[in-house]
Amino acid sequence: MKRLVLVPAFASALALTAVWTGRAQQQPAGATPPRFTGTSTAMDGKDLTIARRRFESGARSYWHSHEQGQLLMVEQGRMRTQKRGNSMQELGVGGTDYTAPNIIHWHGAAPGQALVQINAGFGGAAKWFEEVTADEYAGKKR
Repeated sequence: MKRLVLVPAFASALALTAVWTGRAQQQPAGATPPRFTGTSTAMDGKDLTIARRRFESGARSYWHSHEQGQLLMVEQGRMRTQKRGNSMQELGVGGTDYTAPNIIHWHGAAPGQALVQINAGFGGAAKWFEEVTADEYAGKKR
């Protein structure tokens, strides 16, 4: 008989302890839990542009530059990219490439598969130049 009384009493005590512990670990209503160590301030993004672009297999931009630079990320497929005077690079999903301001470059899909890229621009205009040749696209130097 005593066991029949002790089991529900023990179960009730355990449940109350779980509720109390859960409430004790939560932030007070309206409080924001900490997310940073030190000082971190959100900045104005008025000059930022973010876009997604799809390139079919083999499609690519012309040579171009951006006044304030550009950041690229591969969301799907494979990307080819090259900064003038450097070797062509190929990036897979999650790969990123930063091009500093006024550096002439191109980017597009690798052969045999489409590309979805996310590009972030930091303001200013793009300047466009000549078409990327088949040899440049293939990774051959001028």
